[in-house]
Amino acid sequence: MAEDPKASKQESRRLRERIALSLPVRIYCRETIGHEWTEISRLVDVTPFGARFRLKRPTEVGRLLLLTLAMPRQLRCFDHVEDQYRVWSLVRDLKMLDPRAEKGALMEIGVAFVGKRPPKSFESSPERRYHISKSGEPGGLWIVQEESGDMLTEVDISDKRKESRHYFPVEIKLEVFADNGTFSESEDTVTESISRHGAAVFTTLNLEAGRFVKLSSQQFGAELVAVIRERRTGADGISRLHLEFTGSEWPL
Repeated sequence: MAEDPKASKQESRRLRERIALSLPVRIYCRETIGHEWTEISRLVDVTPFGARFRLKRPTEVGRLLLLTLAMPRQLRCFDHVEDQYRVWSLVRDLKMLDPRAEKGALMEIGVAFVGKRPPKSFESSPERRYHISKSGEPGGLWIVQEESGDMLTEVDISDKRKESRHYFPVEIKLEVFADNGTFSESEDTVTESISRHGAAVFTTLNLEAGRFVKLSSQQFGAELVAVIRERRTGADGISRLHLEFTGSEWPL
């Protein structure tokens, strides 16, 4: 008997409908080779192929996170007999929140479930960003590609920044995220250059590419989250952090 296309479409739509389910979820993130963290949160909603929840510390679109939760078995794509469902997930979108009004939550993120294991490249470069190449078959997880062709493809950011940079010093406070919205290190410094989407700042902090920091400026009345893309030492012997803002823009 031929399959009814209309019924098939309805079933696919039903599987992808979001279910409001406030389950506890453990989020694991490996930001860099030498830095990782975990946080406990609760789902906002979920489907067999993704979920939404809030975090007290930052991440960015394209990062991989490992979720562990007591997912209802009828919503799982694998490990149906395990007590806990452990699924690698790709951050697809995020919305910045006001931690003072949202019980410490910094952002709400939506993730796509991408599999039981991370790609090979993640082990040596956990700071990579990835994207989904296409949706999976009905009833399956999202399919993503890597540059080797195995699983995932890194986001191409080689020509992303095509905007004016302003070369003047802005006094800022730089704070390094720790656990539950707290900060482990901080320093008062100035920018070497700045644009709406990123900045280069002088620093004495020894931080790797992939770590997240908070920038604040009394002069501009601004507070932004940024990810470190590069740390380099100039000809003058002074170190710089090259930052990309995530979730918002600098008010130039």
